[in-house]
Amino acid sequence: MGRAFEYRKAAKMKRWGNMSRIFPKLGKIITIAAKDGGTDPEMNPKLRTAIINAKSQNVPKDIIDNAIKRASGKDAADIKEIRYDAKASHGVQFIIETATDNQTRTVANIKAILVRNKAELLTSGSLNFMFSHKSVFVFDKKESIDLEELELELIDFGLEEIEEDIEAQEDGEDKPIVRLYGDYTAFGELGHALEEKKIELKKASLEWIPNMPIELSDEHMQDIETLIEKLEDDEDVQVIYTNLA
Repeated sequence: MGRAFEYRKAAKMKRWGNMSRIFPKLGKIITIAAKDGGTDPEMNPKLRTAIINAKSQNVPKDIIDNAIKRASGKDAADIKEIRYDAKASHGVQFIIETATDNQTRTVANIKAILVRNKAELLTSGSLNFMFSHKSVFVFDKKESIDLEELELELIDFGLEEIEEDIEAQEDGEDKPIVRLYGDYTAFGELGHALEEKKIELKKASLEWIPNMPIELSDEHMQDIETLIEKLEDDEDVQVIYTNLA
């Protein structure tokens, strides 16, 4: 299955330059989750997932705690998750997920970045047929976990595919991981089943997977990488998916 085009952790940190950019982005997601479903991770699966993902990016505990507290504060901002669709050069399509307290500012910034990089904003949802919305879970591969047995056990909970992969680490060492895929509607059941099996997740998310991934030349990839970098520099942009292989 072609995966959403996401730079791995080391590449992201290189582009963003320092922790001061990624931490606020993850903090926003935690605040949204806490505001929507309560500040207790045990009773709020969305918050629990957001914390798991933040920890996988080495977000300190005090930043996580402060993000949760902001959700219940009297001056808590009304942060909304908004998705934008876009089309760039060389046949590349984008689904851009944002978290913002000012939609007017966010859409204006995104439009400006797209126009400056020969891309355009599309009607929201217009790329739904080009992508599949999937539940994605990632954990370290361990000898104690029988993947064939796990696959059989999780099919009833909505598992569609299981694959092994290699994740690049900051120290240069590759680490074997496992990715699980299911329909987006199975996110809760699959997540709960993995918790019941005491499998420690590195990541749990809903992602847009391209149905027909494309490949570009190195020259064309430079254009797209520049656009991705500019979009990720925006404080409201959370995740970017494309139809790149």
